[in-house]
Amino acid sequence: MTTSVNENSGLQHEILIVDDEIDIRESIKGVLEDEKYLTRAVGTDADAIAAIREKRPSLVILDIWLQGSKLDGIQLLEQIRREHPSLPAIMISGHGSIEAAVRATKIGAYDFIENPFKAERLLVLVRRAIEAAQLARENEELRQYNSKESELTGKSAPILTVRQTVERVAPTNSRVLITGPAGCGKEVVARMIHVKSRRNNGPFVAINCATMRPDRLEVELFGSEVRKDPETGQVSRKVGVLEQAHNGTLFLDEVADMPLETQGKIVRVLQDQTFQRVGGNTPVKVDVRVIASSNRNLQDLMGQGRFRQDLYYRLNVVPIQVPSLGQRREDIPELAKVFIGRAAETAGIPARRLSDDALAALQAYEWPGNVRQLRNVIEWILIMAGGSVSEPIGADLLPPDISQATPDIMRHDRSAEIMTLPLRDAREVFEREYLLAQVTRFGGNISRTAAFIGMERSALHRKLKSLGVSTSGAANDEGMISETTAQAV
Repeated sequence: MTTSVNENSGLQHEILIVDDEIDIRESIKGVLEDEKYLTRAVGTDADAIAAIREKRPSLVILDIWLQGSKLDGIQLLEQIRREHPSLPAIMISGHGSIEAAVRATKIGAYDFIENPFKAERLLVLVRRAIEAAQLARENEELRQYNSKESELTGKSAPILTVRQTVERVAPTNSRVLITGPAGCGKEVVARMIHVKSRRNNGPFVAINCATMRPDRLEVELFGSEVRKDPETGQVSRKVGVLEQAHNGTLFLDEVADMPLETQGKIVRVLQDQTFQRVGGNTPVKVDVRVIASSNRNLQDLMGQGRFRQDLYYRLNVVPIQVPSLGQRREDIPELAKVFIGRAAETAGIPARRLSDDALAALQAYEWPGNVRQLRNVIEWILIMAGGSVSEPIGADLLPPDISQATPDIMRHDRSAEIMTLPLRDAREVFEREYLLAQVTRFGGNISRTAAFIGMERSALHRKLKSLGVSTSGAANDEGMISETTAQAV
């Protein structure tokens, strides 16, 4: 077998040739290997089934008649389609078997080629069949996940750091551990790594370990083989996500929720890329890049004996920490604009603009649910907000939990109190609340707050001090004021 790489995709496309005549098998092997495809060749249905179960190929070239086997080519194609619906197949038909070839295409074969064949025709069909299978898989992924969410939105320093790490690690085959609070965009980062990797023509398969019952997780990961008929030996099989992700990326979301026994099996998979299905004893080989995520402290869990050290160190080759939304508040206006566009397109309603006071209120909110919560809130606002579609949505139209958490100066509900004060006292109240609101809006970053309100950083420090706001926590290079200090004044 020649070890070579398809130059167009960067993936090793392996083709299984199934034909009862050795001369035809060798002829096809020669044509394909000259074009730098990997090949395996077998002569019977049993050998073909075993070869596919051991390691799924990118394409099967299958003889229609397949003499000397229990199953003919059509029956074998039907079994392949049951176990691997997305695996493309090209049928080889001899003279007088065109009707059978047409039947095969109705079952699901990509196309057929007459024997004796022309090498040029075979290569065109092989390339098109692999490309069609990739396109079908990509379309399915698009239906399951919005492709626009495979990029991080924002220009804040923490997001720029994540992007730089993704650019460096994506072209490698290194495993990555993505950490961060729930809803911050860990799967978005994982998809970015996949899209920018050399596996981007392969599948991206995600499994959430937190939503799976322990007794179902291993079946979903490894697949299963369950014998149903002791007389015929017929086996019912389920293909797991490890096989589905062959030549691509497997994303283990919330890996901390994986049972310890399963963790041990994953360690072995990461070590030799081989596993056995649940209830089976046949080794299955895969070529999969694993990316994992967690919103919990895995080192603490290791100390408690609830997460394996060997798995942690195998997964944590390149760590990426995704910031919470509170750590990147300056990205909220851009995120809101993007989410409004998507929500308007999905709901079939006009997009609207958020007013400056509404954006300021969104930036001041704590966002316990992070970016996911912001997206849901934006959808709610777009659907529920009244008024003309040509008018911006103001802070008064935000959901109650956000508007109630809005700083006083943004609510305009203290005018009566201020009107009872002398000018000097009223101005001091306004300045204190205004500056605290802006400091909160920019996550306690004094430098960014000063730039926004048009003051020198040192002048802002002096002003905050004169208003009784302690800036002792702001003496670092980033100019940060602690949230505790801001809330206490």
